[in-house]
Amino acid sequence: MATAMADPKVAALVATRSLNPHPEKVTDTVFLASRFCDARDVVQVKYEMVRRVRVDGVPVTQAARAFGYCRQAFYEVAAALDAGGPSALAAGKPGPKGPVKLTDPVMDQVEGWLAAAPGLRSRDLAARVLEVFGFPVHPRSVERALARRREARDPQEPIARP
Repeated sequence: MATAMADPKVAALVATRSLNPHPEKVTDTVFLASRFCDARDVVQVKYEMVRRVRVDGVPVTQAARAFGYCRQAFYEVAAALDAGGPSALAAGKPGPKGPVKLTDPVMDQVEGWLAAAPGLRSRDLAARVLEVFGFPVHPRSVERALARRREARDPQEPIARP
């Protein structure tokens, strides 16, 4: 792997989460014959798979297999391409995409409690969340969520810790 990472293109593909984990599965002869095409670039592989079907008229099952995917994956890739262009073919940032516990409805309630009793501390708010919603949250998580909401409303407003 050390020699692969020495290749600047591999490093760039890793940095953009576009490195194909299985370039050996790409068997499309036209793709592999081109000096321009690189089986290590997953965005290019996906794009060319869709192009092969839509432009060259290759059956979906055949194209998907030749590019290392299943038929269902082809349709998912094609939908992503249609919705967001080639940039939608790169893997998204890993991890959660939003709050799991302190969602907008929960935070609306927390802000309501804080508006009614400004003296409440974050540990008091966390205790109320447990009592009302039935799940524990750390007081610091409540503080961070309140700060994010304040910042989203008015970035110039100073952040005060409850």
